[in-house]
Amino acid sequence: MLKRTPLIFIVAIILIIFNLFSFTGCGNRPEILITPADTPGDSATEYVYVGGSVNNPGFYPLKSTDSIKSLLNAAGGIESDLTEHQIELTINNLNNTSQKININRAEAWLLQALPGIGETRANAIIQYRTDNDGFKNTNELLKVKGIGENTFDNIKSLITVDD
Repeated sequence: MLKRTPLIFIVAIILIIFNLFSFTGCGNRPEILITPADTPGDSATEYVYVGGSVNNPGFYPLKSTDSIKSLLNAAGGIESDLTEHQIELTINNLNNTSQKININRAEAWLLQALPGIGETRANAIIQYRTDNDGFKNTNELLKVKGIGENTFDNIKSLITVDD
């Protein structure tokens, strides 16, 4: 059974979309839809913070039919007096603010999003969990080559081994 997509994954997708999306001359382009992952029976409301070069920065409810254009319109549109625009979108589920990375399932790119975990350490984590049938608890991460107390202290609140 699939679980709710981690918040960090949704934010990463939005950042990728923004890197591909130019705000100048975009009137003829189709809208890009933002689709939050829905879990049947889950009534948690997703919110998106729209900030940067918008007229009314703040938190706005995120619906599955929203597009970047509709979110920018909700925030009063892009400030017209600027030649460059920097837009910030941050999705927040107010009912579940502690999204954690499952070190028993995360791919290397997601592990690398953790502070102090680069490509080498991410690959070491994956190798350890493969060799040992996964992690039994987060403290076991200290057994991975290259991860010491300082690194572990920086990421322990961001990781889980939940199924």
